[in-house]
Amino acid sequence: MLRSLDKLLIEIDEAALMVISSATDYPAGCTIEPHSHKKHQLIHAIQGVMVVHSAMNQWTVPPSRGIWMPSGQIHSIRCVGPVKMRSVFVRPDGSLDMPTESRALRISPLLRELIQASIAIAEPYEPDSRASRVMGLILDELKVLPSLPLHLPHPSDERIQIICATLQRDPGDGSTLSDWSARLGLDEKTIQRLFQKGTGMTFGQWRQQARLLLALERIAVGEKIIDIAGALGYESPSAFTTMFKKQFGTTPSNFFK
Repeated sequence: MLRSLDKLLIEIDEAALMVISSATDYPAGCTIEPHSHKKHQLIHAIQGVMVVHSAMNQWTVPPSRGIWMPSGQIHSIRCVGPVKMRSVFVRPDGSLDMPTESRALRISPLLRELIQASIAIAEPYEPDSRASRVMGLILDELKVLPSLPLHLPHPSDERIQIICATLQRDPGDGSTLSDWSARLGLDEKTIQRLFQKGTGMTFGQWRQQARLLLALERIAVGEKIIDIAGALGYESPSAFTTMFKKQFGTTPSNFFK
């Protein structure tokens, strides 16, 4: 990388412009340690898959998606394969009515091209210039992008954390609620209640989401669908494909096309 991350963060936070963008490429397996920005950030990559963590959430982010990270939120990023990151930073301003919660967003073809164009814009740019209008269009697009189901909430209850950590280490673990009830000394209804309270999901929904997001990482690095399905605990590749399509609207083999 041409500039160190620390220097880049300082430059971004000190920039006075309402909207700026940055381009940084990272090697496979690179981890960006926990940090935050004074500005809102759209985390997006035109190549590669990122796993973004905040205090209570985790997102798996392919090139057709992005993460909106409000200012001040501490987050870290893990690169799955080489990543070409193209981020947009927006100065907090109440008049802009930007989202105040982190979320996964669909990157429209228009926004993707606008971000690419913004990388070449020299700073500072003049008001009412082409550069200013490009940045203004980026803001307009950000306000209308739909949220997507790419996040995995992390519960605060330590007992439920044990279940979640086990499933992320071994996504093929087929332990039932009855099994976990015996291990943790909790009745099944209590486990379900704690899952719902801590994640907004049932135990089964959380496990399914964890498996599908891990599947995205494996697909991104070229693993075969039959191997992914087996590792994640599905009875067959067709069962995995059916669940994947139900969640993401397309088959695993077409997801990155």
